[in-house]
Amino acid sequence: MKKRLLSVLNFTIFFLIGLFLLWLVFRKLDIRAVVLQIFDANYWWVLLSFVFAIISHFARALRWNILINSMGYKTKAITTFYAVMVGYLANMAIPRLGEVSRCGMLNKKDKIPINSLLGSVLAERMFDFIVLIILIFIVIIMQLELVGGFVNRLIFEPLFSNFSNNANAILYFLGILVTIIILSFVIHQKYKLQLQKFAFYQKLKSFFSGFMDGMNTILKLKKRSLFLFYTFIIWFMYFLMTFIIFFTMEATSGLHIIDGVTILAIGSLGMVVPVPGGIGAYHFIVKALLFELYHVPNEIAASWATLIHTSQSFMMLVVGAFSYFMIISLKKKENNEQTETA
Repeated sequence: MKKRLLSVLNFTIFFLIGLFLLWLVFRKLDIRAVVLQIFDANYWWVLLSFVFAIISHFARALRWNILINSMGYKTKAITTFYAVMVGYLANMAIPRLGEVSRCGMLNKKDKIPINSLLGSVLAERMFDFIVLIILIFIVIIMQLELVGGFVNRLIFEPLFSNFSNNANAILYFLGILVTIIILSFVIHQKYKLQLQKFAFYQKLKSFFSGFMDGMNTILKLKKRSLFLFYTFIIWFMYFLMTFIIFFTMEATSGLHIIDGVTILAIGSLGMVVPVPGGIGAYHFIVKALLFELYHVPNEIAASWATLIHTSQSFMMLVVGAFSYFMIISLKKKENNEQTETA
């Protein structure tokens, strides 16, 4: 009950943050003009973006399979794809729940230890975060005056301003954190034999061992070239599904390839913010990019951000729900076959 209450509270807080950011985006706009722009868009390009999105998600499933296989476990590509899509569906409700959900679905279906799966997902996410940082660095270097100034105003100036204002509080927090880590290590080393008698300690040790096993998959990959190829496909498809949406509206159809990379890279920061499905945060960043960098009118910038976010969310909702029912039906089919064989 307490766990469920915390989940609801967590969702409510971040959902309200998302709504607040949406309010900031639309508060001074002509909502009727925004809606008309969305309805007047060319949706053939949106349908094509769905194709690129599915390819990217399937490539992610294939890449995850490489990590899973590196740990000595086997699963079918289609099963992994279904699990990935269920994860995206869960993320639309509660931020970061998707990682746990897709691991849970694969654990139920193929009996792969969930702690190892979580470790592999974290390793995958960390790798993608590095790719994102590289992309951001590239677009800043290639458009130093244009994008560099925007990122500095939007992110670094507020960040370092807050840091300088709260330096003492941050140092105190870091000091307490380091102290807790050192004390935990000393207690563990001194009372290791006594702690091993507790079931909770054994479970924690087992979880940590499996988690590290999953994290180490990146280091002991046997198919690194294939892993990098799937990573390229994932991000190239992300770029295509962003770039072609430019052609849905006349005001954005003249934007170039580097502009698409910029929107993908900087806009992805909105999806990192822990609000359900990036709602509000993505709109806020993308609308600011289109308006401030490329001088797209405010109403059109907001309608474009809404169109791409809503269309991709709709696709994830439909495919995610379908994937959930498919993976459940596959599990039931396997159970029935095992019963008949027995």
